[in-house]
Parts: sequence; C-alpha cells; structure tokens
Amino acid sequence: MSSFRFTRFAAARASLTLGVAAAALTALPAIAQAQDAQEEAATTSADGSVIVVTARRRAENLQDVPIAISAFSAERLENQGALDITDISQITPNTTLENSRGTNSTLTAFIRGVGQQDPVPGFEAGVGIYLDDVYLNRPQAAVLDIYEVERIEVLRGPQGTLYGRNTIGGAVKYVTKMLPQEFSLKVRGTYGTYDQADGVVTVSAPIGDIVRVGGTFARLSRGGFGDNLNIRGLENYNRDVYAGRGTLEIGGYGAPIMIRISGDYTRDKSDPRNGHRLIPGIRSGTPVLRDVYDTRAGLNAPKQDIEAYGLAMNISAELTNTLTFRSISAWRKDDSFTPIDFDALPAIDVDVPALYRNEQISQEFQLLYEGSRLKGLVGFYYLDAKASTAFDVLLFTTVANLNAFTAGDVRTDTWSVFGDFTYDFTDQLSLSLGGRYTVDKRNSTILRQTKLGRSAEFGGTPLVLATTSNFNGQARFTDFNPRASLSF
Repeated sequence: MSSFRFTRFAAARASLTLGVAAAALTALPAIAQAQDAQEEAATTSADGSVIVVTARRRAENLQDVPIAISAFSAERLENQGALDITDISQITPNTTLENSRGTNSTLTAFIRGVGQQDPVPGFEAGVGIYLDDVYLNRPQAAVLDIYEVERIEVLRGPQGTLYGRNTIGGAVKYVTKMLPQEFSLKVRGTYGTYDQADGVVTVSAPIGDIVRVGGTFARLSRGGFGDNLNIRGLENYNRDVYAGRGTLEIGGYGAPIMIRISGDYTRDKSDPRNGHRLIPGIRSGTPVLRDVYDTRAGLNAPKQDIEAYGLAMNISAELTNTLTFRSISAWRKDDSFTPIDFDALPAIDVDVPALYRNEQISQEFQLLYEGSRLKGLVGFYYLDAKASTAFDVLLFTTVANLNAFTAGDVRTDTWSVFGDFTYDFTDQLSLSLGGRYTVDKRNSTILRQTKLGRSAEFGGTPLVLATTSNFNGQARFTDFNPRASLSF
C-alpha cells in the first residue's frame, strides 16, 4: 500500500520554491529497475559530484567502500519528492521502511528480512536508526522528515564493530547539513495535490570567526488520501506536523576542533492511520470499501498526539595528523498517544488505545587512526534507556465493557567496547579485523489485567476483575563478536 501511496503522490506533486521558478517534477524509477543501476545512480549527486559517506566512520568516496551501502544526497532526495525516510525504501534494495500501525511517526524497519516485528518495548530493533550518529533506541518518532539533510545512508548487514549500538539487520544514517560560514536565509514552500502545503525556513549566521548559530522551522501538512467514513472530520493518511532544529557550531572548516550542539523538536498531530478491510465484516456484513485509503474505523480516543525532542553534542578533535578523537553525547525523549482500530469497523472489537513513552541517555567515544595503509578505530558506547507502553484491548462485542489491559516497562543499561581496523596490502586488496564486547542489563515489568471499562491512562475509571500477569524480572547478558573480512 505504501508503494502505491508514494507513486500516486509523486506523480501529481507540484513544487513551488519561493523566489524561484517552479521546479520540474522527477518521477520515481520503477521498483523493478535493476539493482546495479540503482546502486550506480546512488553514487553521484544530481550535479554529478561524488557522494562522500561515513559508513566506516571516516569520509570516503561511496564507490570505494567495500560494503553493501546505498547513499542519497539532498539533491536526489528532493528530485525524487521524498518526504521522510520511509520514501527511500522505494529505491533501496532489500530495505523496507514503513509507518507502523496507527501513526505517521512510528517506524517499522527491515533490511534483508531482519527488523522489529512490533513497536512495543519487548522487541529489540534489528535495524539501527541514527540521527547525526545518535542511535534512536525505540521506533516511536523515528520516521524522520526530510529537511536540511546532507545525505541518508543505508547500510545492509550486521553493524557492530564500527557502531556504538549493535544491530544485526543494518543501519540507516540521517546526516544533517553543517551551518554555512556566511549569513544564510532559505525559505522553501511546496504546494501539491491533496492540499499539501509545506514550508521550511532556515536561517544561520556567523558569530565571530569560528562560531555559527542557526535554526530551521518546518510546517508539514497535507489532506488525507482518504476519509474516515464513520467519524466525521477525520481524514485518513493525512499529515499535520510541526518540527524544528537549532544548532550551535564551534570550529570546523579546517579547524582542528569541531563542536556541534543541536536540539530538535517534532509534534505530530495527524489523524490516525486506519486500515482498509480486505474482507466484509463477518458479523455485520459491512462490505469492502472501493477506495483503499478510506476506512470505517470507530476509535478516536485518545486523540493522536506524538511529541519528540532531544539534545546532542558532537565533538571532533584532530590530535595529530593520523589520530582523531570523537565524542557523541545525547538525550532524547518522546511520548505517543495513538488509537489503533484493528478491525477497522465501528464496532468496539479489538480497539486499542495505546500510549508509548521513551527516554534515553547515550555516550560514545571514538579514537580514529588513519595512516597510509592502516585505518580504523576503537570505541566505547554507553546507553541508559527507559521504554514503557500501556494499551487497552477493548472487546465490547464479546462482553460489554470488557478490556484486556497490558502495560510493559523495559529498562536497558548497556555498554560496549568495539574496534575495527583495515590494512591495505595494495590499492585493490585489503584485510579488515574487528571485534565487539557487549554487556547488557535488562529489567522488565509486565502487568496484564482483565477489566470492565477503559483504563485510567485513557480517561476511564475501570473495574479490575483479575490480574493475569504481574511479572518483574531482570537479566544480564555478555557477548563477544569477532569479525574478519578480505576485500578485493
């Protein structure tokens, strides 16, 4: 369904950049296009310049990186009409990036068939999502909108000896632009079909010779591709997002030290993304709708509301001509209220009001070495994260006011040391050796209750009939993973 949605939109999209003539539209390549052609196109930007990537934590020409990687420059993303990171999966082999159930903001990511089946805390991500090298621990608020982006990289296969958090499926790296050295003001407006109206304002200015400050505000909106035929005023697959990012940079542009402090905020108040039934209602006989974007879902409590924000500080210091030290510090938090109507019918049957709350603190240190033949890094990573969810499962058609409530809480405390080095025997032959040692501590709580009425988290005063589970457990895991690779 997402493929049809993106093509339908891109085919009719009209762009208007303020102060510039209307830009020509570039359609997406067919999904069936050969993979080698896609990879070749991804190695250069729209103006023909080479794309530089940091997949191995150092700047390299994309064509020189001997791993499965796709990279997309800002120009290419704009030409293809990409709105958020889910759109790049249409042009990336072996990659699925989709909005998870109910929202525009929760990400379901799979690479080579490996990913996270469910957005609840009990399922760990198989694909790492990185925002300026900061790992996003949970999929809520991980559907990143594309504005002021330098490039997006998709790495396929296990990532552990080069990255702070170990992921077995791959990684998606979202890299934002550095602030320019001169005063800059950019205003971009877009109007398109389905009442799409996007506006992005970016301003930055130097403060002295080595200090720069800047910020971006984005308002992203679009009417729904369909309607909720049961709840008047609700659209289906619409967009209602406010987002912003502020940045302070010190150094860089040839200076031996670069300090970047950034903060971002996103508020998504889009209507719920409700499903389309493929078969008629068994009990009600409700027929299948003609338009796959319409729905008859009957749940709209709680109101959909996603709020996410975070702070990060990236420091890079060139200690010598061959040694570079990096520090990546971050704090992030998000809250998501979402109504999920699994049967997509007015009947209150498997209606799920859901609440997700996440918070994380992370710290990563890296020491990089880049000689004439030997290149690599050693690193240390620490993550302290809290993830909780609470949801009702309303089964009113089975028993009046019946509610199968579940609440889960997972606390993660993990650290790791890792390293990876590559030695070039010749310009064509190289050997890579790496390893990673990880210590994971987990504490989890699961509460399941049978109730009459909605839970207090969603404005109800329920009567608890039974507690079917009140689990509290903890575990500690350790693991060492070596890596060896010979590349020609």
